[in-house]
Amino acid sequence: MADPGTSDPLLSGETPTTAPVSSLEEIIERSIGDFGWAQLLQASLVSLSWAFDAQQTFISVVTDANPTWHCTDHHSSCNSATDMCQLPRASWAWDMPADASIVSDWSLECASSVIRGLPASCFFLGCLVGGLVLATLADSSSLGRKNMLLLSCLLMSLAGLFTAASTNIWMYSALRFVGGFGRANVGTCALVLSTELVGKRRRGQVGTLSFLFFTFGFLSLPAIAYLNRGSSWRSIYLWTCIPTIPYCVLFHFFGRESPRWLFLQGHKEKFMATLKSIASHSNFTLRHFPEIVCIEHDSSKGNLFSAIKILLEKKWAIRRLSAVMVVGFGIGMVYYGMPLGVGTLGFNLYLNVTLNALSELPASLASFFLIGKINRKGSVFGFCILSGICSVMCCVLMNMPSMSTESGWIISTGSLQIGAETVSFFSVCTAFDVLLIYTLELFPTCVRNSAMLMVRQAIVLGGVFSPVLVAAGRRNGVLSYGVFGVTIAFCGLFVAFLPETKGSSICDTMDEEEHKVLETETSDCGNC
Repeated sequence: MADPGTSDPLLSGETPTTAPVSSLEEIIERSIGDFGWAQLLQASLVSLSWAFDAQQTFISVVTDANPTWHCTDHHSSCNSATDMCQLPRASWAWDMPADASIVSDWSLECASSVIRGLPASCFFLGCLVGGLVLATLADSSSLGRKNMLLLSCLLMSLAGLFTAASTNIWMYSALRFVGGFGRANVGTCALVLSTELVGKRRRGQVGTLSFLFFTFGFLSLPAIAYLNRGSSWRSIYLWTCIPTIPYCVLFHFFGRESPRWLFLQGHKEKFMATLKSIASHSNFTLRHFPEIVCIEHDSSKGNLFSAIKILLEKKWAIRRLSAVMVVGFGIGMVYYGMPLGVGTLGFNLYLNVTLNALSELPASLASFFLIGKINRKGSVFGFCILSGICSVMCCVLMNMPSMSTESGWIISTGSLQIGAETVSFFSVCTAFDVLLIYTLELFPTCVRNSAMLMVRQAIVLGGVFSPVLVAAGRRNGVLSYGVFGVTIAFCGLFVAFLPETKGSSICDTMDEEEHKVLETETSDCGNC
């Protein structure tokens, strides 16, 4: 690192007396300056990928739903409370065309819970495998954040287009796996890239901007499904995948790479060009390039899992990564499981999905306005506990009859169920948002994308179990909502092993982070 007392400043603006810089954090803060239109446009362009991510993540809620049916032979024992699998096929019919859902299209109504949940589970398994295979390419010199995001979006959308041509449940599940494989890095790269394009003061708000786009993508699903009601489930895949192609073209030409990543890779000219394109100052030049590098990262170039290896060599990094991954697992199980299970609550499917999507909006807004003020540890823990309590309440209410008050009013347990489910989903959405921002602040630039990816892998792993649990818990909810509630409450306890990061500066190298850890431990010992 250059000697701050003798070196010239890296960037000189309009004021020639600018003090010398001594770290990458200072370089970024001084050159980017206040949050401007260029940074907003770049962050919005990157975050838009979250909308397509949301559509492919939750598309099975509408395409794989159990359709409603009605009796055609009223002279038999057929009624709405009867198990259709115990009735002759000629005595009932679907309310919608058979190709409105894969269940009715391929006659899966009486298949096992494993078969019905297979496509969604394959999607999340694809996310797991894709995350492991592509684990550190965005941190390495191979691709970087921008190209990895572009490649992931393209693969996800192309897989979705081919999924629309599936002819059976096995082909469909295999293509959902490929779609999950491509989708694995979309959210991670977008979040890391968008937050590394801005300074410390706006990092939290820009991070939550991604969650807002994810919410809009989720909200678009019931709207697309409603507009295509009566049409084939294949049309929903076409409506969600085709717009991703022009987005990729737009992002390729106008998107910017992370200046932090460019700096650590030694791309001096590209680093300066990126800063000039997004900085609020229009007049600065390069005078001196301080030798701030991530030694561990550079020494392992070409090794796909070099960043993971670096993480596992530090005890403080292992402790942080393990704890945040356990919390992520619990959040993922509820976050991905709740929307899949709304069909068991007895409400209109479009209304249920819309309520869940709308729950994301206040969660994202709450995170956006409060992220600069709230304590990370306490927030994640509190929202996990609240989500767990409300999830268990859903399970209890599913097994209770409607209640009547002294004044004669009848309180439907179905209404209470959807209310508890909405609160639970809102809580887990907020915990999800805060956890991702928290993870960004826990790890330095040279391994941040890989650490984020591992945490999202843990979240997705929770999602792998959700479809099977939802299918198995259609009767009484114990195996779905009951398991969800207990799991997220227990996993939320692991935030106790994490340090608080509110208001702290993010580091760029492992040495910087370790130095900060040692300073914190020394300070804590001194206070004792």
